[in-house]
Amino acid sequence: MLTALYNTQIVSNGNITEGKAVIIQNHHIHSIVPVDAIPADAERIDLQEAYLAPGLIDLQIYGAGRYLFGGNPSVAALQEMEEVLLQQGCTGFFATVATNSDDVVIAAIEAAKAYRPHAIGSFLGLQLEGPYLNPIRKGAHPEKYIKKAALAEVKHWVELAEGEIKMITLAPELQDAEVLAYLHQQNIIISSGHSNATYNEAKQFLHRPVQAITHLYNAMQPMHHRDPGVIPAIFEERPYTSIVPDGIHVDFTMIRLAKRELGDKLFFITDAVTEVTEGTYPHRLEGNKYVMPDGTLSGSALTMLKAVQNAVNHVGIALPEAINMASLYPVQLAALPNKGKVEVGYDADLIIFDAEFNTQFTLFKGKTYNHKTN
Repeated sequence: MLTALYNTQIVSNGNITEGKAVIIQNHHIHSIVPVDAIPADAERIDLQEAYLAPGLIDLQIYGAGRYLFGGNPSVAALQEMEEVLLQQGCTGFFATVATNSDDVVIAAIEAAKAYRPHAIGSFLGLQLEGPYLNPIRKGAHPEKYIKKAALAEVKHWVELAEGEIKMITLAPELQDAEVLAYLHQQNIIISSGHSNATYNEAKQFLHRPVQAITHLYNAMQPMHHRDPGVIPAIFEERPYTSIVPDGIHVDFTMIRLAKRELGDKLFFITDAVTEVTEGTYPHRLEGNKYVMPDGTLSGSALTMLKAVQNAVNHVGIALPEAINMASLYPVQLAALPNKGKVEVGYDADLIIFDAEFNTQFTLFKGKTYNHKTN
């Protein structure tokens, strides 16, 4: 069975293409053809000039809907995340666990393994943000759970996870080289975050083997003309670098600067949470951001499509490049095959949205998910 999506603007790999139809067969993009070449036996869907783009990928999100997976991990929370995020056009995500007790980390690992056989498929695995952070840059992470990584513990968690841990955010300047080497050998993305690294320290560990930076500008030493800190090192070394584009965690002017310096290595995350009253992270929604009970800024209220909209409307990034930052570049960091572009042979994971950035519907593995939640 073929499905033809036509009367659309295809946004992919830095370009917008009109006058073409995307032909879907089963889980994949079968072909991209002129509208007058749509196969006669294809089911035709008129997108009424809406944009069609690759599904968005969020490599750092703590919860969606009713559950904060990052604070109280469960199978139900992962199921809710998949369903809600697919309705928003997010077709892949790392469920993220913030610094917490060992029991909570292990519960997240067990939930991921238990859910995997039942997953729709957009749940890509876990990111552990902590507990191996620098307490000087703890942000909303509770200092009582922050610690230096011990190789035995790291090995235990990685082996227990059976491949579900995909990424770890830590403070590299505090960790032993053997820990970083082990994580690299396991093909786990090592990202520097909540770090107080100096310029010289960062120049030593970026790409050796730290591959990425977590939420640029947040929870790191700011730039100073006599003590440059980590940010100029990031700009020089250009690792893949995530940023939270809500205008609260980072001013839009600073996103513009980061884009100029980092180019195709800067990508979006939501860092999104949900409102809860129990557990280590009782996030409270305050306007369009979340805070802890003491007022400390915590997670965002972003969706990935809202991140794209902010980039276009407030940062001045062209729509095709903003889509790359929300899809192609995180796909490249996470080494996800056949995702991040609208091309023949790629997965039929697509977001369809209008000129006002309202999600019309999502395709995941060729199946339609209607928009319900922003």
